[in-house]
Amino acid sequence: MIKINNLHKSYPMGKDSLHVLKGIDLHIKEGEFVAIMGASGSGKSTLLNIVGLLDEHDEGDYFLNGQKIEKLDETKAAVLRNKFLGFVFQSFNLIAYKNALENVALPLYYKGIARKERQKIAMDYLDKVGLKDWAKHLPNELSGGQKQRVAIARALVTKPKVVLADEPTGALDSTTSESVMELLQEINDEGMTVFVITHEEDIAAQTDRIVRLKDGLIISDELVKNKVKITE
Repeated sequence: MIKINNLHKSYPMGKDSLHVLKGIDLHIKEGEFVAIMGASGSGKSTLLNIVGLLDEHDEGDYFLNGQKIEKLDETKAAVLRNKFLGFVFQSFNLIAYKNALENVALPLYYKGIARKERQKIAMDYLDKVGLKDWAKHLPNELSGGQKQRVAIARALVTKPKVVLADEPTGALDSTTSESVMELLQEINDEGMTVFVITHEEDIAAQTDRIVRLKDGLIISDELVKNKVKITE
């Protein structure tokens, strides 16, 4: 599903440049549940942005669902993102003046789906995350956990191949974090690839595989032997 070979990324810093990713090799199969860990500055957010087609790599190869990703203009990148990827962010990124249903339905608007149909689909996904009764509520009327569930429903509504979650529990308390991770596990159990950026060991322990970055390099890539099971 995701195949990365010898990936490099640098950013200009005045007369010099900052070499963030220094030859990353990473293969993620369809249906895997993977955590990417590392301290601030390790390169994990840069890696997520490249995988999510929000940024371009300088050197190396990146294949998404068998397609080589290189020199995409923003229009082509947007088409691929809408087709293959769903995003969940720590800050939720919900539109403040749109209610939960409208936020979830928004990606369907960009796919050209008629209003009545996209509202029906969006309501189905709100129901899946347990928020059907909150469909008409604005983001400021929702708790942090509810906002994240809306964000997950929005990520899923286009039926992506991969869900990219950037610190999805970073703004949540421990109980709500467990609820969100349980939902991501359910998504993964249905066959979807889930790619989580986190700095929390207990969150990473609930995935199937932990990849650790340090100074732009992968220092370990291990399966989770005693996976933490979330209890209801």
